[in-house]
Amino acid sequence: QVRLVESGGGLVQAGGSLRLSCAVSGRMFNYATGWFRQAPGKEREFVASISWGGDNTKYADSVKGRFTISRDNAKNTVHLQMNSLKPEDTAVYSCATKRGASASDYYGVYDYWGQGTQVTVAS
Repeated sequence: QVRLVESGGGLVQAGGSLRLSCAVSGRMFNYATGWFRQAPGKEREFVASISWGGDNTKYADSVKGRFTISRDNAKNTVHLQMNSLKPEDTAVYSCATKRGASASDYYGVYDYWGQGTQVTVAS
């Protein structure tokens, strides 16, 4: 059974940084991974995704230049480095995996999801 566990969330001041991690366990190979977020009262929003090989990444316009997604397949872990955080980045961040190596910004193609980790950015 595939399981995803996020970590690294917390409370940070505006302008600060956090590094989220997504640990993937189970029989998964050749999968892309994405990060999504959902703020209270808002719809789920794509943040970033990375291909299996790490050679292709996608970012939401709102985080380009501030967030960086990376992966370590030897450790089955995907990271999201978040810099220059803003109050509008406050949300529950969830990682997800999809079959197939290609990155995607569409939540509907992702098969497995983690429970999420809270990120709160204070102004």
